[in-house]
Amino acid sequence: MGVFVTLLIILIIVIVLCVKIVPQSKAYVIERLGSYYKTWTNGLQFMVPFIDRVSNIVNLKEIVKDFAPQPVITKDNVTMQIDTVVYFQITDPKLFTYGVENPISAIENLTATTLRNIIGELELDETLTSRDVINTKMRSILDEATDAWGIKVTRVEVKNILPPRDIQEAMEKQMRAERERREKILQAEGEKKSSILIAEGEKESAILRAEADKEARIKKAEGEAQALIKIKQAEADGIRLLKEAGADESVLRLKSFDTLGKLSQGEATKIIIPADLSGVASFGTVLKESMKDKK
Repeated sequence: MGVFVTLLIILIIVIVLCVKIVPQSKAYVIERLGSYYKTWTNGLQFMVPFIDRVSNIVNLKEIVKDFAPQPVITKDNVTMQIDTVVYFQITDPKLFTYGVENPISAIENLTATTLRNIIGELELDETLTSRDVINTKMRSILDEATDAWGIKVTRVEVKNILPPRDIQEAMEKQMRAERERREKILQAEGEKKSSILIAEGEKESAILRAEADKEARIKKAEGEAQALIKIKQAEADGIRLLKEAGADESVLRLKSFDTLGKLSQGEATKIIIPADLSGVASFGTVLKESMKDKK
């Protein structure tokens, strides 16, 4: 009875060890008697005890590896440090397990040699401005080379490009000079626009002043013309009224003398003598009387 229980326990343990549950995004590479047998995907799997074994557990998720900076030399003999980030995914667990020893290290070394070859064909300025070109070339070369390892390279990014210190200082000076040049250009353009606006403002102001002065002169002239018209109309009306009243020559002469009397009371220095010399005596008499009244 004790032997039976022992055998039963051993059987249960063996069964438990032979039942495998493969999780999502994982793959198990199974060997049977030392040779590749099959690849298990997610789900419940069974293996033959003492015959089958799990050779490798492969992660099927996309993997990101940030490799250390590598020294590279450009076409114009400038040594710089460049580090890269590689995104890849295992598409064939069998090839990944048996294709190459230490696949991650193999990818790192392949990335370094590929980067040196690409940078060696570029000059410094091209290297600094051609990251997209470098990324595309590296991804294409790495993807083709890693197909035999069951790896799909999805993306390669140049993370940092570090030129020597003296070149960095020269580049910083150049950038500073370029920024100062742009600043001066912008300042000059601003001053130019400001001067133009001021000149246009002064021009418009002068035009408006001239138009205002013109309008004022026109209004003044119109006012004077209307006043002169009113005066002439009043004189014409006065003459017309005298004629309508039937005024004779004596009345008109008396009106003239009355006007001369008013002139004598003012500060006028000239007196106009009537053309009718026959009435000079009477004119003198009237003038004398008016001077007495004034005293």
